[in-house]
Amino acid sequence: MDTALPLLPAPPAAPFSLPGSAREGLSSTPFGLYVHVPFCATRCGYCDFNTYTSDELGPGANRSEYAGTVVAELRRAAEELGPDRPEVSTVFVGGGTPTLLPAEDLVAVLAAVRELFPVAADVEVTTEANPESVTPASLARLRAGGFTRISLGMQSAAEHVLAVLDRRHTPGRAAEAAAEARAAGFEHVNLDLIYGTPGETDADWAASLDVVLSSPVDHVSAYALIVEQGTRLARRIARGELPMPDDDVLADRYEQADATLRRGGLDWYEVSNWATGPAARCRHNELYWANANWWGVGPGAHSHVGGLRWWNVKHPAAHAARVAAGESPAAGSELLDDDDRALEAVMLGLRLRDGLRLTRLSPAGRLRAADAVVRGLLDGAAHAAGRAVLTDRGRLLADAVVRELTD
Repeated sequence: MDTALPLLPAPPAAPFSLPGSAREGLSSTPFGLYVHVPFCATRCGYCDFNTYTSDELGPGANRSEYAGTVVAELRRAAEELGPDRPEVSTVFVGGGTPTLLPAEDLVAVLAAVRELFPVAADVEVTTEANPESVTPASLARLRAGGFTRISLGMQSAAEHVLAVLDRRHTPGRAAEAAAEARAAGFEHVNLDLIYGTPGETDADWAASLDVVLSSPVDHVSAYALIVEQGTRLARRIARGELPMPDDDVLADRYEQADATLRRGGLDWYEVSNWATGPAARCRHNELYWANANWWGVGPGAHSHVGGLRWWNVKHPAAHAARVAAGESPAAGSELLDDDDRALEAVMLGLRLRDGLRLTRLSPAGRLRAADAVVRGLLDGAAHAAGRAVLTDRGRLLADAVVRELTD
């Protein structure tokens, strides 16, 4: 069955366009596509992403028409890039909960990517998913349609922790979904975890890690709970219903995760990400961390091409209206200068296992790097070889080390 959605007629030229400076290096720089799906069944208490439940959408936007809107925006992107558009090495469908859309819609979007862009033979195609939003049948359709990787939002295996986070899936569902994804033929399966939730115990976190290691996954992402202003969780903490996450507990949880995952055969390659080997790493995220090029479509999606960064209007109705009218959905942009780009390269590179060359730092930054070695935050042997690489202790203080070396 042909699942490709009909491509909409080419819209008029958009007021947004890539400057010549941003086009330099297009053919030689890795290029990815990000597709944002802003829909969620419910809003998690900690989430401040650009997502919307059915009650929040309002008129002018709906799930049934979303894939067609995305295809139209992809067509615009392809036209803006021109006949020598770069080869797509990764596609990442994020959200929100992309798998709230029918699998046929997601496959149709990927079919449009292949029609509009040159695509690498070994392209990595990821979708995010909530465990309760997939079934063996939907996973099989996604895999048959070209998706190679899935990232499941597990967060915790403890029921009371999931309740604090306002997650709706049962504690065992994430592991079941991971097994179903493997059975469907997905080459790579990731589970996302959150640690430090109010009420989480050492035993809860240990149990969550044990569930991960008993699952057929080759990648794990683990993030400290961040209390974002404006979220339900922040309001509950402000009212005294829940305690603020404790920094010492967060550090202990991280060390516990790293030790457990290492024993299970997963090594860190970015401060919050572990994989069984280089082939299991998320290549799309590596593209971000390398400050390469990516084009984002969908409401609120961000893009970066050749030092030009831009972002789309946030609300799905406003986004859909602009695309339907043949207008650019871009809400704003900024052209990074050489200093900005160099700073971002340092900030991102320091979080990676390989670190970065000391020559990427300013003279003051190199002096601070030497001091960080003395304090056990950067690896001494790597420093002697001309690289800044975080130690295990340095990873616990990664944000502070980055600030120190870039100020």
